[in-house]
Amino acid sequence: MKRALRETLILWAGLLLCGGLALLLLMLSPSRQWLYSQTGEREPLSQLKGLTDLAGGLLRPRLHLAAEQATAHADVTPFGVNVFLEQEVDPAKREQAVRMAAEAGFGWLRQEFPWEDIEIHGKGDFQDRRHQPHRSAWEKYDQIVGLAEKYNMQLIVRISNPPAWSRAAGNEVGPYAPPDDYRDYADFARAIAARYRGRIRFYQLWNEPNIYPEWGAYPTNPEAYTALLKAAATAIRETNPEAVIIAGALAATIDLDGTTISGRNFSDLLFLQRMYDAGAGSYFDVMATQGYGLWSGPTDRRMHPRVMNFGRPQFVRDLMVANGDGHKPIWISEMNWNAAPSDVEPRYGRVSLEEQAANLPLAYTRIRADWPWLGVANVWYLKRATDVWERNRQPETFFRLLAPDFTPQPVYGAIQAYISAMRDEE
Repeated sequence: MKRALRETLILWAGLLLCGGLALLLLMLSPSRQWLYSQTGEREPLSQLKGLTDLAGGLLRPRLHLAAEQATAHADVTPFGVNVFLEQEVDPAKREQAVRMAAEAGFGWLRQEFPWEDIEIHGKGDFQDRRHQPHRSAWEKYDQIVGLAEKYNMQLIVRISNPPAWSRAAGNEVGPYAPPDDYRDYADFARAIAARYRGRIRFYQLWNEPNIYPEWGAYPTNPEAYTALLKAAATAIRETNPEAVIIAGALAATIDLDGTTISGRNFSDLLFLQRMYDAGAGSYFDVMATQGYGLWSGPTDRRMHPRVMNFGRPQFVRDLMVANGDGHKPIWISEMNWNAAPSDVEPRYGRVSLEEQAANLPLAYTRIRADWPWLGVANVWYLKRATDVWERNRQPETFFRLLAPDFTPQPVYGAIQAYISAMRDEE
């Protein structure tokens, strides 16, 4: 009994000594910086937990990323930004937004062409009669395409947001719900591809089909989304054989109930595998995912399927390789850290303005150095047209690079300096 007690005391003493040494290590500046480079955590106790998480990760199977496999559409400038140009009433402000995006060094604009804002009143009706005088619903989008060309930027056109007339239940099933007849969506995609053939090449079909409310009030359905993707991709390719089809960006989530009657969200990895099982692989050229850092920084190297961090696209890549799609790249549709003030709910994590400004360049550094299979990474987002989000204290506000009045946030200057430095090195 005494021997067992002595051995237990020795064990606890050893553990306390190791813990004390670990805490001492955490107090040393060089060690703290190294731990940040591995865990993406800045606080000592979080770094210590991160270190144990990394150790536990050594017991899990290694990911197969096929870094050496050539991927089309990966060898492109990675610098993209999300814009809401269609929400700017003043055409001069649309141009100011595009000009400031170009001045920051971005080469890509991810811009939605909302179906409900173009084919507004009924099938084949492209007149906007919501205001006087009536006008072509294409007018605004023609200007957006022209601005991208003027400032030598590529457009990634997201096609989503069906009009109410496309569903028998209208918007009662949700304004983002899919149409009753997928051929209507395909016909709209065909109309865009025909109008802008030779001017727009990159089309993203839907956004976050694996979570609520992006599939409306319906349970998420990988097979149904695949059917929608197939219909629209086929229509675009028939109209413009040079088009590049981007799958709807999958939101990172670990939820497993999204395909049930009461479910809302469904795991991005399980959703993608079921897309492959339904034959989706033939109908997209680029896989899209989201790249939010959430509660840790861009250097977080912990990999666990039930943990959301910046490294999650690697799980998507591993799944693509397993399904024979290693020749295709991933593009990040939305990427940033949220600089929510203290009076705003930290729904997407919370960093200071200075941390946000530091994180975004580090994210691009990691992409360029470690992920040769990843092409464009689009920052979320440039600006909103009004301050409604801010007045309502919505956390989504604080991803912005510019305030609604075009005032640059610290992150705008940081990414501008970073992109300029990268180009000077080339």
